[in-house]
Amino acid sequence: MDDVLGSALPAWSTDEAVALATVVATRGSAPRPLGASLVVLPDRSVRGSVSGGCVEGDVYELAQEVLADGTPVLERYGFSDSDAFAVGLTCGGELDVYVQRIDRASFPELGAVLADIADGRPVAVATVIEHPDPQVRGRRLVVRPAGAGPAPSAPSAPSAASAASAASAPVAPLAPLAPVVSERADEAVTADALGLLAAGDNGVLTYGPDGERLDSGMRVFVHAWAPRARMIVFGAIDFAAAACRLGAFLGYEVTVCDARPVFATRTRFPDAHEVVVAWPHRYLAAERDAGRIDERTVLVVLTHDAKFDVPVLELALRLPVAYVGAMGSRRTHEDRADRLARAGVPPDRLARLHSPIGLDLGARTPEETAVSIAAEIIACRWGGSGEPLAGTLGAIHRG
Repeated sequence: MDDVLGSALPAWSTDEAVALATVVATRGSAPRPLGASLVVLPDRSVRGSVSGGCVEGDVYELAQEVLADGTPVLERYGFSDSDAFAVGLTCGGELDVYVQRIDRASFPELGAVLADIADGRPVAVATVIEHPDPQVRGRRLVVRPAGAGPAPSAPSAPSAASAASAASAPVAPLAPLAPVVSERADEAVTADALGLLAAGDNGVLTYGPDGERLDSGMRVFVHAWAPRARMIVFGAIDFAAAACRLGAFLGYEVTVCDARPVFATRTRFPDAHEVVVAWPHRYLAAERDAGRIDERTVLVVLTHDAKFDVPVLELALRLPVAYVGAMGSRRTHEDRADRLARAGVPPDRLARLHSPIGLDLGARTPEETAVSIAAEIIACRWGGSGEPLAGTLGAIHRG
């Protein structure tokens, strides 16, 4: 659970108000990352931090004002001689802090959002932090991936003292009866927030007042909570070790699975979060049945052995995952595809297989091959062409 946000739950449960201050933008050597939060509770105690101590006092005073009148405030703290002495931000950076009042009326979804976070379900909260219409500022949109329904119950509070209040906190319906901003704006924010959620990133999105892209006037801060997407590498070979390093670098929770205990060892794969000794298809089936495979999961099959490859690919190609790739020569691919077809994998599923795996980079070493594989995964994730940017037109960034 997000402990700082969770500390607001007991007050929210009893319909008391708290002030939530969040870092929504940073520039230069800022002391805290995007999403760092501070909560001022009804007893005026504080949980969390937005600057590691630099501007806490000023934010605390601002939070008192927001609690009193309910009007959210977006405050920028930057380095200057006067600012350095006034608020202590001497690191040379800048940060924008958004301070808002939270209670049952203004944030009815809080209990369900915290339940999602506690249970490891991806969820994002998009808050309008700037808009020409003061009535729109502070409005929130709760965003979940397709198929992720509302949380079934509110979580327990993060401390024993607040457990009783949290357990009785009701969960409000999540579907708004009317657009948060407008239908156009809500659609744009939802699409972009899902991109941030897929990456597990927080960020500020800028639109026109009605959600117009490539315009300005409305800024939305997206606070995303998501467990890391998984990368499962089947085959404990040297290419797998390099793939693990790249996968971990890209932010994946990496598992290596191989049926051969002599090869599947922690010593050989220090960058993997987990090393499993099991037949690949049996492990994948168990993970599917346990609900630990989702639409963000990446499956990389490097065993290069039909007795391992075909059973795991037969299952993998039927799962709603982000990517399935398999190593091998073109001859190996043709033989593998024939075996999968004879095993009953339909053509539309077989077409999802990236084999031979990776983009054509001319890679030779395990490390170069891992870069090739990672590049293809990124291209699939965001719809990239894999072509050199110098030879393409249009937007560089997608999603």
